[in-house]
Amino acid sequence: MKKFLSLALLFAFLTAISACSPGAPETFGIPTARVTGGQVEGTVTDDFSIFKGIPFAAPPVGELRWKSPQPVAPWTDIKQTVAFGNSCMQNMNTARSMGDTSEISEDCLYLNVWSPAARASDRLPVLVWIYGGGFTGGMTSVPMYDGEKLAGKGVVVVSIAYRVGPFGFLAHSELSKESGRGSGNYGLEDMIAGLEWVKNNVGHFGGDPSKVTIFGHSAGGMAVSMLAASPASAGLFRGVISMSGASMAPLRTSVSGGAGARVTVLSLAETEGATFLEKLGAADIAAARGVSAADIQNAIAGSGVSFRPVADGHIIIDDQYLQYQTGRFNDTPILLGSTSDEAASFGARKTTAAEFVKQVNANYGSEAAGILAAYPHANDAEASLSSKYLSRDNTFGWNTWTWARMQAQNGTGKAFLYYFDHHAPDADGTGHGLDVPYAFQTLAARDGEEPEAANLALSDVVSSYWVNFTKTGDPNAGGLPVWPAYSDASPQAMVFRDGAAAAETYPNMEKLQAMDKYFARLRAQAAK
Repeated sequence: MKKFLSLALLFAFLTAISACSPGAPETFGIPTARVTGGQVEGTVTDDFSIFKGIPFAAPPVGELRWKSPQPVAPWTDIKQTVAFGNSCMQNMNTARSMGDTSEISEDCLYLNVWSPAARASDRLPVLVWIYGGGFTGGMTSVPMYDGEKLAGKGVVVVSIAYRVGPFGFLAHSELSKESGRGSGNYGLEDMIAGLEWVKNNVGHFGGDPSKVTIFGHSAGGMAVSMLAASPASAGLFRGVISMSGASMAPLRTSVSGGAGARVTVLSLAETEGATFLEKLGAADIAAARGVSAADIQNAIAGSGVSFRPVADGHIIIDDQYLQYQTGRFNDTPILLGSTSDEAASFGARKTTAAEFVKQVNANYGSEAAGILAAYPHANDAEASLSSKYLSRDNTFGWNTWTWARMQAQNGTGKAFLYYFDHHAPDADGTGHGLDVPYAFQTLAARDGEEPEAANLALSDVVSSYWVNFTKTGDPNAGGLPVWPAYSDASPQAMVFRDGAAAAETYPNMEKLQAMDKYFARLRAQAAK
């Protein structure tokens, strides 16, 4: 009996030694992680560890409405993070049209992690997604934004939620006084809080906090552009990818403002915020904090107030163009671009030649003649097409091109510019956002149909460029077509067209140069 017991103990000892030896197989994945606030448990598959709905800040409700994101309240039990958190307050119909199925709530500051790391000690580059939605909508749970395919190429993918509409971008003199540093950028502050969470916690998911790239589309692209110039986000990332979004236009100082997407100065934003409170029937901010979230959301319609980021002097400190001119920006490599027919996704834009001339003269003043010369309008068909392309360029094309120029002129990080023109033969170009599923490799999630082989192949190329950039700050690697950095001397861009990728001179230069004169005049007027 004693001999039997000793043999059993010896076997147990040898088994333990074998399990601890360097050659023993290790279990793949990261089932749990300790993060700011407590421990979380996700889902481990054969290839990924996935965590959804991790809180990165306290719910911004009650007295925390219209305040900077606050620390999460610690928890003691292991928190199950296997489903997306709530989407931030927005129009329900818009959210559902994007494929979102989450609850809509003010309690919405959650993030998600897709990690291909075998173990937590791995140090993989990190790609952080910021969704678009015009700063009035957007959510992380859209199937098109699923991070698995990108993560499968060797990066940890994180997606961050942020407040939108009046909940994220209401400015008011009372709020500015309360904070002591302006108001109106709570959504951007949420992004920064999310990036601080990444810096402090992504190492527990196999990520390297020193190798973070931020990545956004549309309003998310504008946001990462703003973060690229904000002192409040310094040191939180080493690269920026922006798809159809940048913020290089002069600040908006009057209600009329002129053409193009522009950041509003604080004083004007505060005035517009006061107008919204009047529409809401709230005498002051304290009263507005007592109004239900649904009533605030419903009050947007007909208010005449546009809720967007504000030049508050803290997050957005100036006209971003001027910041680049004077070296006041976070100098990193950037990869950015836009699509060939951005406005196509916002509905038909039919007009007559006469009406087009009238609109251009009304909107562009002394630069109207140059604009009209660059945008053909000999007949109604040409005018309708030029109307779309003019909208494309004053909001997306010019801002993108100018950000690349300013980075190339004033930074050490390289600028890699792209132009996405892959589309159906009967289309005038590629609509706004149609390049996004190519980057995520989620083409099937876009329309529910099996993608064509050519589209899947192009998606593999695009996503590989994005991942290469995340890993090294340069999209070139792995036998892909060479993507040259942009410079004024060689204004090259990677053009995605007809299922292929090829470098060529950035398209539409004549149009963009005409637009440049318009924005230069606005900037000169603002300086007076």
